[in-house]
Amino acid sequence: MTARRAILFVLILALPAQAGAAAKDTPVREARIKEIATIEGVRANPLIGYGIVVGLNGTGDRRQTVFTTQTLASVLQRMGVQIPTASVRVNNVAAVFVTASLPPFARPGTRIDVTISSTGDAKSLEGGLLLLTPLYGADGQVYAAAQGPLTVGGYAAGLGANSRTVNHPTVGRIPEGASVERDTSLDLRQLKRLSFLLREPDFSSARNIANAINRELGKDLASVIDSRRVEINADSLEAGSVPALLARVENLFVAFQSPSKVVVNERTGTVVMGRDVSLGACSILHGTLSIEITTDFQVSQPAPLSPQGQTMVVPQTTLQTKETPARRVELSQGATVEDLVRGLQAIGATARDIVAILQALKAAGALQAELEVI
Repeated sequence: MTARRAILFVLILALPAQAGAAAKDTPVREARIKEIATIEGVRANPLIGYGIVVGLNGTGDRRQTVFTTQTLASVLQRMGVQIPTASVRVNNVAAVFVTASLPPFARPGTRIDVTISSTGDAKSLEGGLLLLTPLYGADGQVYAAAQGPLTVGGYAAGLGANSRTVNHPTVGRIPEGASVERDTSLDLRQLKRLSFLLREPDFSSARNIANAINRELGKDLASVIDSRRVEINADSLEAGSVPALLARVENLFVAFQSPSKVVVNERTGTVVMGRDVSLGACSILHGTLSIEITTDFQVSQPAPLSPQGQTMVVPQTTLQTKETPARRVELSQGATVEDLVRGLQAIGATARDIVAILQALKAAGALQAELEVI
């Protein structure tokens, strides 16, 4: 039996705004500077490496994963053991990629966490040991080295149909499993200018940050460069006082307005809308058309003792269509997210229907917010 469905018709009618009606003002909130901005140059850097995990209980890569045996032969060759790659047959070894994040101000000897992910067809990394693996930055230089036993938050047991898998056993972690080998820290004492970078660009928030810093320092040292950057002139500060300055200003509270945004995930049907998202006057007509095609296979047999008849399988196809009347939701100027959700729930709209309705609202100019599809 096979079935196919085509669903959803949406009609959005933008209505004229009511006289004197206006969208609600975006609420102003307060937060510390370090929560809405970062310091230019102070950031983490991604690291990546390739290695092997040994000690698996028969759950490693199979024979078709040839790069695992090549890696193992290369490791043994560096240790003085010469073996032909074609003769290696082990299934307690798995090829993995190792990733980590190099934090700011990391010095040689700093321990960082690493994540290990299988690259072949291993069933599980449970109980494995990661051999010494160099971790590279984007410039190709080695910045850390990882090694140690893995912790896996799942398991895989059984064979074929009689098997059970819990969570994701082909990805593991080693807490503090890598040691930093190269100094990449930023010397704040050498900086002549400091820049705060806003996480969400906004001119009014940048102005508020600059005003708060100038009031705290009693000098006009901070200035707005653009909607994302606020620059502090550190030339007039005493030598070595930059860390003290940052500690002083990063805890200042400033007023900021977050942009109105609606985030939609079409793959899962998830919709997240902020409380300050407003809607223009509109009318939503929502209807559903369902088309179902069903095929049943029946056996056709010839009459008894028929000399030329033969048994055949004949498909019997039926087609059913069902269309529900269009349901209507009308919103006035300045309607809130709560009004929209309540109206859509009243007409029985699903999460995926709401995704399509929001896109149509944005196209009709009735959604006063940024629509982001992820």
